[in-house]
Amino acid sequence: MITDLPRLLGSFPSRTLPPGRLVEPGDGGSPTYWLSEAPVGAALWTRLRSQHRQSGLWPLLLSGLSSEETRPWADGEVFPAGMSSPDRHDAAELLARWWTAHTRTAEDDMRPAAERAAVTAPFGERWPGLAVPGDASAPPDDFADQYAEFLVIRPARLGLVPAARGADTLAVSGWSGPLNHTNDSGEISAVIRSWEDRFGVRVVGVGFDTLHLSVAAPPTSIEHACQVAAEHFAFCPDNIWQGAGTLTAYAERILGAHSWLFRWD
Repeated sequence: MITDLPRLLGSFPSRTLPPGRLVEPGDGGSPTYWLSEAPVGAALWTRLRSQHRQSGLWPLLLSGLSSEETRPWADGEVFPAGMSSPDRHDAAELLARWWTAHTRTAEDDMRPAAERAAVTAPFGERWPGLAVPGDASAPPDDFADQYAEFLVIRPARLGLVPAARGADTLAVSGWSGPLNHTNDSGEISAVIRSWEDRFGVRVVGVGFDTLHLSVAAPPTSIEHACQVAAEHFAFCPDNIWQGAGTLTAYAERILGAHSWLFRWD
């Protein structure tokens, strides 16, 4: 699919896209995405999202570091050759493994046992398994379009990635934002595939180390939200460690929320 990128871009009528270019990745392979020269509006993202089935290109709203805007997207600070296919991974197995790694007591963790247990209460060190699917009140793409309108309040460039679904863009593009968590975005894509299926998630925006997802079917009870929060803790523990502080406090934040933001330190 990657080698088809120039052909897929060539299928757009003249002047459909703003000025932009193919970006060569840092590992020296073929370009894996197209990037606009300047920020774009939500209307263009929505139009290209609606054409994804025909074009084979999933649009992303791409932002860089606040101090170095060109990183990672304009600089090609991506490494697709090192990313595996999401097909190789099982989301439940990944989340269970990450949960175990993050809840296991580290030798240098000097906090009292009760304080450690409070972080992941009510589950403690026991992995609760995957949360059941949510119920969408509207089509997932509708929520994605609304979220795009919110994200473009801060300038974002348009990226186009040859991928069958939004989740796969992270592996295909070679994004390395969660490097301190996993150096393989194929694993990240595999989990998001599962969220696409269970919660109507859509990948809308990607930053240097941030990920913005729209959510059509969020948890609507605190019990369900705690189960989803456990998945988020396994997926991105910094959301709890450097944010809400505990799983239950985080669960209250995502209760009924139609967007999820992840940030890896």
